[in-house]
Amino acid sequence: MNTHRIAVIAGDGIGPEVVEAALEVLAAAGSTYGFSADLQRTPAGAQHYLRTGELWTAELEENLRTHDAILFGAMGDPAVEPGVLERGFILAMRQAFRQAVNLRPVKLYPGVATPIVGLTSERCDLVILRENTEGAYVGRGSTVHAGTPHAVAVQESINTRAGVERVVDYSFRLAERRRGRLTLVHKKNILIEAGTLWQDTVHDLASRYPAVDVDYVHVDAMCFHLPLTPERFDVVVTDNLFGDIITDLGAVIQGGLGVAASANLNIDGTAPSMFEAIHGSAPDIAGKGWANPTGTVLSTAMCLAHLGERDAALAIEAATVDLLASLPALSGAAMGMSTAEVGHAIAAAVRKGGSFARIPGQSVIEDLAEMASSTPRGTSRRTAVSEGGP
Repeated sequence: MNTHRIAVIAGDGIGPEVVEAALEVLAAAGSTYGFSADLQRTPAGAQHYLRTGELWTAELEENLRTHDAILFGAMGDPAVEPGVLERGFILAMRQAFRQAVNLRPVKLYPGVATPIVGLTSERCDLVILRENTEGAYVGRGSTVHAGTPHAVAVQESINTRAGVERVVDYSFRLAERRRGRLTLVHKKNILIEAGTLWQDTVHDLASRYPAVDVDYVHVDAMCFHLPLTPERFDVVVTDNLFGDIITDLGAVIQGGLGVAASANLNIDGTAPSMFEAIHGSAPDIAGKGWANPTGTVLSTAMCLAHLGERDAALAIEAATVDLLASLPALSGAAMGMSTAEVGHAIAAAVRKGGSFARIPGQSVIEDLAEMASSTPRGTSRRTAVSEGGP
């Protein structure tokens, strides 16, 4: 029996609620499909920071590095100034663990309501890959004459060939597995230097993947095309900031933030990857049972696929999709079930085992399982750590 060491960071607001629902589903999958999860709950987030002053620490990094994956809830609280937790913990983790690829499926599941009139699930089935360790998120900034009419703020955006090439190459490999289409999204007519670096990298790597068709869309045009003609896209690659924006738009198209999942992937096997729903901590509804946990449950399925538990991951996805189609609403009191009840229902369906109907379209679960099969994990990573890290 496989045992996977998974660190659990529930975080703030609705984070603990959605994580508990996902952990119930994880336990059901383990007992049904023959693996175990060795869970370590790790305190972190706003309340922990307010109590201890701790964000990302060397000790925490050393501890988490020995795990196979991280399941993350949500982080943020009005009591903590914006940017403190985001930069001091979340971005620090992505940097420390070289989680170079943020992978976000934009898939409209059958029976899920979308605000886009006439959109069907067959037309909305793509994956957006966001560069996760560079760009405006890591550049430094400065302000002179702050608080005066003459204030000047400068914010850097850092792009390296190595960083861009990592996510672009992964995107080509994923596109080769899927429908053979890769779209670069940037703003190269204005952001000349960064845009040229991204375009040149895509052009140079394209010769390695002759079966993949490549095109380019400006990010502002992407915000027009994505809601109206999502079928135009299969695999989309973009920089950190643009990816953050267009994936939230994609989440709305697929039914809302509550159903949107993501993976922060270390693609060389030197550190754990992290899996999370893309929603925030929503402190205004924390404790009410109104949060939809399916984004976190689907992120857990992606985690299991990354860890090689393909069948369990597919079962979780199928059971979740079945439940989503039956909900009268996707969040709030109108959902008809509490956060915990949604978790109970999905876990019960997974626990029954048996065969689930295949979800139409491409399968990100199968993609992740296949991509991960060629990436060293586990023993190789722990050996690297014992020898001084990556």
